[in-house]
Amino acid sequence: QVQLVESGGGLVQAGGSLRLSCVASGNIFSLNTMGWYRQTPGKQRELVASITTIGTTMYADSVKGRFTISRETPKKTVYLQMNSLKPEDTAVYYCNLNFKLGRNYDYWGQGTQVTVSL
Repeated sequence: QVQLVESGGGLVQAGGSLRLSCVASGNIFSLNTMGWYRQTPGKQRELVASITTIGTTMYADSVKGRFTISRETPKKTVYLQMNSLKPEDTAVYYCNLNFKLGRNYDYWGQGTQVTVSL
């Protein structure tokens, strides 16, 4: 059974930084994509950033130049370094792990709150 455990959320002032971490455990196919999504009340969950096993990254336009995703594949860990945070970045951030092995496997963490104050 795959589990994802996030950490690093919290309250920060606008312009500040936070670093989110997510550790995966369980049976995970070696070729996979790990990513971060976020959700605010009443809105759909949206992709923030993702990174494949070989290091290919993707970012939402709203975070380009401010957020950096990275991973330590042997440790099954993904990070999201968030700089120059804005109040509109306030959301619950979810870690995601996805891989295809015959069928699609999609796993989520429990979420961590990020709040950016003025």
